[in-house]
Amino acid sequence: MATLLYLLLCYLFVHKGITVKYTPDWDSIDSRPLPDWYDKAKFGIFITWGVFSVPSFHNEWFWPNWKRKAPDIVNFMKHNYRPDFTYADFAADLTAEFFNPDEWADIFKASGAGYVVLTTKHGEGYTNWPSSHSFNWNSKAVGPNRDLVGDLANAIRNKTDIKFGTYYCISEWLHPLYMKDKANNYTTQSFALYCLKNRDGQAKALPELYELVNKYKPEILWADLADGKGPASYYKSKEFLAWLYNDSPVKDSVVTNDRWCHECFCKHGGYKTCRDKWNPGRLQKFKWEDCMAFLGIP
Repeated sequence: MATLLYLLLCYLFVHKGITVKYTPDWDSIDSRPLPDWYDKAKFGIFITWGVFSVPSFHNEWFWPNWKRKAPDIVNFMKHNYRPDFTYADFAADLTAEFFNPDEWADIFKASGAGYVVLTTKHGEGYTNWPSSHSFNWNSKAVGPNRDLVGDLANAIRNKTDIKFGTYYCISEWLHPLYMKDKANNYTTQSFALYCLKNRDGQAKALPELYELVNKYKPEILWADLADGKGPASYYKSKEFLAWLYNDSPVKDSVVTNDRWCHECFCKHGGYKTCRDKWNPGRLQKFKWEDCMAFLGIP
């Protein structure tokens, strides 16, 4: 009887330990330890891919900088495209003709990378998977006519032990509803509510993120803001992260970063990125990642 009671108490202790619930506040969310695999991974590969890859000029900020009439982009468009050409017209040429996910997986494995993160949606709003919330602005509806996220995720998981992650930009540079909310200093939620409607018509935070996590089960969820603006209350960041850590299919293995709101950078979330190419140069008390682009390397 004593042995049985001891085992029962041990079970209750362990059971209690694995059912810790995180509440939607930063103290609770920030207390979650990063999964052990992240310490061991060390080196990762980040793939920036979207409609901006078609002109392959300037950088992924091509569209908003074209809108601002950046001289180099204006000159590029003048010499290479018809006068009435729009940014949306680029999407048809995003054919991904030579995309071979199995070959990519082999290259990633040979590199020694511990994780790979693919862009699923950048600030332009185009999704690299057939999002239920992006309508005709996704990789199945226009361009490659395939699920780029799913194809790469399957190849990496079938051929390697590398962790698969997804980059997702929560806001969108030129979405008219987002621009309206931004102009109102985020006191309105036209864009947020537009993006918060689930199939039952009830408000629910960021359905594309829920879809992304439930469908592809990424072990890194790399959040970003198109312009670095907007509070957590606008994006429902704390509510989403509480769900991610408590109830999502990757609740025990997922790792996130710190770009969930303008006040989050270098303060809240998972590991810290602070800003692109950030390298503190000394030992930190928190886990961090140097998000560095390798450009012009032969």
